[in-house]
Amino acid sequence: MKIAVIHTGPVTLNPIKALFKQWLPEVEMVNIIDDSLLNDVMKAGHLTEAVTSRIVRYALMAQEMGCGAILNQCSSVSEAVDAARSCLRIPYFKIDEPMAKQAVETGPRIGLVATVETTLPPSRRLIEAEARKQNRTVTVQEYLVPGALAYLMETQDQEGHIRMVFDTIQKAAGENDVVVMAQGSMAILLPLCKTLPVPVLASLEAGVRQLIPIAERQE
Repeated sequence: MKIAVIHTGPVTLNPIKALFKQWLPEVEMVNIIDDSLLNDVMKAGHLTEAVTSRIVRYALMAQEMGCGAILNQCSSVSEAVDAARSCLRIPYFKIDEPMAKQAVETGPRIGLVATVETTLPPSRRLIEAEARKQNRTVTVQEYLVPGALAYLMETQDQEGHIRMVFDTIQKAAGENDVVVMAQGSMAILLPLCKTLPVPVLASLEAGVRQLIPIAERQE
């Protein structure tokens, strides 16, 4: 089986490859990477029709290539998945949906930490939609670490990125029942977050593991 992953940059490419090897060893991972998608969203300050249109076209390409499913890697463009789903015969997964579900199940006060401003609104809406599904009331408090992702992409300095972001995660952990790291690129902080008093969630591993049932059905 082939599963396509649509990326808006290279930062999480290798971590997702490693997770596919761990959890989906029989699956062929097909990567579609367009780093202009996130750049265009960041310039506009929101998801645009043009970006949504490109993502829909990439999803259709993945279907034409024979992929049995698609995984969206980027939270900033996750709402484009909703538009694409209606055009496809194959399932299109959001990498952060399992994380949002777990956050709502964990507690009513949710700290949402992001390093790109455009990730906060769609991530908040995803969590709130999940809360409605579960018939729960949650409060989402947003925390932004401006410039951290740009720094990581420009320098590949993971340690510097960790130093920039961890203080904000600590603050969020002291004020909430659970902390959500909105972007997959933040997963490198997970080992450090084990010392914090509340659960800190990242999207990559749970996002990949949600594909296991569909891969097993295709065997």
